[in-house]
Amino acid sequence: MTNPQPKPPTTAVLHLGREELVIRQRYEVLSIVNDLLIGIWFLVGSIMFFSDTWAYWGTWLFVIGSVEMLIRPAIRFARHVHLQRYQPSNPAVGASGQDF
Repeated sequence: MTNPQPKPPTTAVLHLGREELVIRQRYEVLSIVNDLLIGIWFLVGSIMFFSDTWAYWGTWLFVIGSVEMLIRPAIRFARHVHLQRYQPSNPAVGASGQDF
């Protein structure tokens, strides 16, 4: 007979400070807008590749989309640093499993 292994305790961390919620919401909106723009640049750039006369501009839209993909981790880092200013003693404040 095998002993069932105990389940690890689940940890729930709630930070309900008003400033933190506002900051998280602003960065989430910024990230969503960035993701929408990335999709638009790549979609329009892909359509432009169907025509030889538009391929040059399609390439530039791919470059713009790629630069915006680099902006995504910068948004996450800025959010983390911004939240750390409110609770510098708690390193988990800026951490989030969400990708915004």
